[in-house]
Amino acid sequence: MEEHNSVNFLRLLSDESSHSTLSSDSCEYYQTEIFDLLPSIQASRPLQNRQDYWDASEDHHGGPEPGERLSHGHLSRDRTSAQPLRNLAVCIQGKRDTRERRSMQITNIGFWESWRRSQSINRKRVWAQMGGALSGLLPWQHTLHAIQGKFGVGVKAYFVFLRYLVFLNVLHFALIWGFILGPTTFYGRGNTSEPLRFGGNDSVLDFFLGSGYLDRSPVFFGFYTRGSLNMPCLNTPLLYLAGILVILLLSLIMVVRRTIVGYKHTWMLGKRYNMYVSYKMFCGWDFNIQDPAAATLKHSFIRNDLKLFLEEQTFSLREAQRTLGQRIRLYLLRFILNLIVLSLLGGAFYLIYFATVTSQSEGQKRGHYWLVSLFLQYLPPITITFVNLFLPHVFRKISSFEDYSFTMQVNATLVRSIFLKLASLGIYLFFLFTTNLEPCWENQFGREMYKLCIFNFLATFSSTFLLSFPRKLLQEKYPLSSLAKMLGKQRFLIPFNVLDLVYGQTVSWVGVYYCPLLPLIGTVTLTATFYIKKFVVLRCCAAEQRMFRASSSSVLFHFMLLLGLLMAAATLAYNFFRFSMSSSCGPFGNGATVFNVTGVCVDILPGPAQTTLRYLSSEAFALPLLLGEIIILTSYVSRGRANQKAIERLKDMLVMSSSDKRFLVKQHATMLRGQRNVRRVRSTGTVEDNSLSQQQKDPPPN
Repeated sequence: MEEHNSVNFLRLLSDESSHSTLSSDSCEYYQTEIFDLLPSIQASRPLQNRQDYWDASEDHHGGPEPGERLSHGHLSRDRTSAQPLRNLAVCIQGKRDTRERRSMQITNIGFWESWRRSQSINRKRVWAQMGGALSGLLPWQHTLHAIQGKFGVGVKAYFVFLRYLVFLNVLHFALIWGFILGPTTFYGRGNTSEPLRFGGNDSVLDFFLGSGYLDRSPVFFGFYTRGSLNMPCLNTPLLYLAGILVILLLSLIMVVRRTIVGYKHTWMLGKRYNMYVSYKMFCGWDFNIQDPAAATLKHSFIRNDLKLFLEEQTFSLREAQRTLGQRIRLYLLRFILNLIVLSLLGGAFYLIYFATVTSQSEGQKRGHYWLVSLFLQYLPPITITFVNLFLPHVFRKISSFEDYSFTMQVNATLVRSIFLKLASLGIYLFFLFTTNLEPCWENQFGREMYKLCIFNFLATFSSTFLLSFPRKLLQEKYPLSSLAKMLGKQRFLIPFNVLDLVYGQTVSWVGVYYCPLLPLIGTVTLTATFYIKKFVVLRCCAAEQRMFRASSSSVLFHFMLLLGLLMAAATLAYNFFRFSMSSSCGPFGNGATVFNVTGVCVDILPGPAQTTLRYLSSEAFALPLLLGEIIILTSYVSRGRANQKAIERLKDMLVMSSSDKRFLVKQHATMLRGQRNVRRVRSTGTVEDNSLSQQQKDPPPN
C-alpha cells in the first residue's frame, strides 16, 4: 500500500504561474472542484458528505486498515452525536440524514448507550430553553430592542448601564437588610430607645431635608444602636461595619469584572471591522422574522451599524490626508482649548466653595421664611447641579472644534465632565469636613448625601417635564415658529445622561455608611429614571445622525463608575482615621469605635489567628503585598502582549492562507486546462489521421 501521509505544495513565482492568461470564467468549474477538496471546506462539510468522501478516497487509494477506519469514523461521529439537531451547522436534508443515522445506530450501540445519548440531548435542549426563558424575563428587554432599532446601540448602552445600576442597588439593599436591618429588627434597639412616631415639630419638609422624623428613622446612622446582640465577635457594630465593607468589596469586584470584560472585547476586536461588516451585509438578516414591525426594527439595526462604519471610515480617510502644517495647527488649537477647560473647572470649584460657605453660615440662622430656608439648605446641591448641567454642554462644543471622531468626541466630553462631577463632589465633601460638625456628625453627613441624591432625581424629573416635553409640544404645534426653528430637534445626549448615573451612584456609595437606606432610595429613583428617560427618548427626541461605537464607550462608563467607587472608599477611610474618636450616636456610641470594636473581637481569638491578623494589618505585610501585585500585574501585561502578537500573527496567517488557496486553485485550473488542450490536440490529430487513411484506402472515382 502506498504512503499518502504528506503532501507538499511548491509555490512557483515564475511569470507563467503568477500572470496567467486564462480567464476566470473558463476556470470556474475547476476552481469549484479544487475548492471542494480543500481541508477548510472539508471541515465545514456535513458529516455524511465527509464520510462519503473518505470512503471514496480510501477505495481509490487502497484505504487504511479496517480498525483505523472504524476508529476514525467513530471519533468523528462522537463529536456531533450528542448535539441537538438544531445546533448542527448543516442543511435541512443533512439534519434529516443525521436523524435517520442516529435511529439506525440505536440497534448497534445498545440500549444504555442510546438512552445516555438521548438524555444528554434532552438536557442540552432543556438548558437552552431555560436560558432563553430567563433572558426573556429580564426587565425592559423589549424596550431595549425598540430603542436600539430607532436610536442605535449607543442609546441602548445607556439604558443597559442604567439597568445594571438598578440590579446593583437591589443587591446592595439585600446586603443592608441581611447585615443591618434584619438583626436590628429581630434583636431590637435596646431598652433606652424610643418608639418611632411622626408628630411634634415634624413636617413634610423633613422628607426633603432629611431632618426631624427622617433623622430618627432607619434611614440614617443614628437610628442603629448596639441592642441585645452584644457578643464579642457578633454584635451590631461589627455587623454594620461588615455590611458596608462587603458592599464596597462586592461592588469593586463587579465593576472591575465588567470593565475588564468590556475592555478585552474592545481590545481583541481592535479597529478591524471588515469581517463584522461582511457579516452584517450578507448574514445579518434573521429569516425567522415574520412580523412587519420586527422586520422594520431589524432593518434599523443593520442601517445604524452601517452608518457607524461609514462614519469611522470617512474620518480615518480624512485623518490620513492631513499635512504637517495642519497637524501642528490642530495640536496648538487643542492645547488652547484644554486651557479654557481648566479655567472653567477652576471657576466651577470656586462657585461650589462659595455656595457651601453661604449655606453653612446662613442656613443655620433662624427667622428665615421656610422657602428661603429650604433654598439655603439646598444651595450646594443646586450649585453642583447647575455647574454639572451647564459646563458639559460647553465641553461638548469645545470637543467639536478639536476635530476628533464622533466616538472620540463623546469620550473626551465624558472624561472632562466626569472629572468635573467627581471633583465638585470631592470639594464639597472637603468643605463639609472642614466646617463645624454636630455631635452626631454621621447623621449630618448622611443628610447632605441624602439631599444630593433627592435633588439629582428632582433635577431629572424637572428637566424632562418642564424643558424637554414642552419643547417637543412647541415643535409639534408650531413647527414654523422662529423659536421652534432656533431650538431645533432634540437629541439624546448620551455623555450627559451617563454622567448623571455615575454621579448618583457615587453619591450612594459615599453616603451608604451614614445613610444605609440610600441603596433602596437609589433603586426607586433609578427605576423611575428609566421610565422618564424612556419617555424622553421615544417621545421627545430624534435619532442622532452620527453614530458612535458603544463598546469602547461602555468600557468608559464602567471605568468612570470605578473611579466613583474608589472615591467613596477613600472618603470612608478618611473618615475612619480623621474621626476615630467615639461618636455620640449610632452603633459606635458610648466609647466604641471601629478600631476598638474589632480589637475586642481579635483578642478572644486563638494565638495563631491573632498573630496572623495583626501581621496582615501591619506595615510589614505591605511590602510583600506590593511585590506580589507587581508580579501579578507584570505577568498579566506580558500575557496580554503575547496574546496580542498571537492574534496579529493568526490574522496574517488567515490572509496568507486565503492567498495560498487562490494560488493553488489558479495553478490547478491552469494544469487541467493544459491537459485538456493536449487531449484536444491529440484527438484532432487522430481524427485527421483517420480521415487521411480513409481517403487513401478509398479508390478514386472513375
